[in-house]
Amino acid sequence: MRVVVADDTLITREGIAHLLRQAGLDVVALAGDGEELLAAVAEHRPSVAVVDIRMPPTHTDEGLRAASEIRASFDSVGVLLLSQYLEPGYAMQLLEGQSDRVGYLLKERVFDVTVMVDALRRIDAGETVVDSTIVSAMLARQRRVDPLAALSRREREVLALVAEGLSNQAIAERLYVNERTVEAHVSSVLTKLDIHADPGAHRRVLAVLEFLRA
Repeated sequence: MRVVVADDTLITREGIAHLLRQAGLDVVALAGDGEELLAAVAEHRPSVAVVDIRMPPTHTDEGLRAASEIRASFDSVGVLLLSQYLEPGYAMQLLEGQSDRVGYLLKERVFDVTVMVDALRRIDAGETVVDSTIVSAMLARQRRVDPLAALSRREREVLALVAEGLSNQAIAERLYVNERTVEAHVSSVLTKLDIHADPGAHRRVLAVLEFLRA
């Protein structure tokens, strides 16, 4: 897997690159801002770009905007956004604009190379990955009109794992049930959330978006 790493802090991007290389990944370029990142992606066409959300010049959402441009211009390049803070709104923006090959992790996760590499491989395989900490935070939030109110506890649990980017098989292994049971739960979730089959939409991602909004 070929990876580009973008972070405005030299120590952080070099540290991430070192960990990924030790794990056997091919880090083909490093970037310190959005312009360098886009140039590196255009030149090297990596499998995945690892992008810090906050980069120069304003340190607000330059990374997010660069990620959106990458996904719009290079279909084969996945994006893993990193954030130092728990900012679910950024995950929402990314997922609303893209249906696959994207991910969002808290920056502290990069020091657990197993988590980092697993996220990169899943993104490269076409999946969507959301940090489990963000998923847990969403579960803890409440709102007056809860679109998930009709879901059973097990269905909420399955939807939370879908939000983390797990496949039906992986969810089955996590919950110690068979895959057909998971398929039934997912189907029930989609029905209860009124998400119908649409050739132009990714139903699992739509369900995740509904989960994040809740």
